[in-house]
Order: sequence, then structure tokens, then C-alpha cells
Amino acid sequence: MLPSDYQRILAVVREATGPVMARQVGEMLGVDVSVRAKLEPLRGKLIRLVDRSRLRKLPDGRFTTCL
Repeated sequence: MLPSDYQRILAVVREATGPVMARQVGEMLGVDVSVRAKLEPLRGKLIRLVDRSRLRKLPDGRFTTCL
């Protein structure tokens, strides 16, 4: 079981029509993406989801669901 913020991130990536950048995920979650200090923690959570095999990071930096 994942914490609620990780579940919300997964839901946003799954609802996207294709691979998304961390900034796009932040916009969909209502994070102020114009401030780097608010975007970096989100990027860290995305990377943790990749490490846990919940998401996949593409070479261009975008994130997508695992097949």
C-alpha cells in the first residue's frame, strides 16, 4: 500500500494520454511548478516510484506507466 500522495501521482500518470514530464504531473496535481523548490520533491517521488517498479522513466526524462 502506497501513501496517498504517491497514489495521486500514479493516478495522474495513468490518466495521461502518453508519457509526461514532472512539470506536467505537478500542474495536474496543483503544485506551483514555477518554483523549482516545489517541483523537485515531486520529481523525487516520481523517481522513487520508478525505483519501486511502479513507473518507468524514459531516456528523455518523461514518465509513463509500466507495461
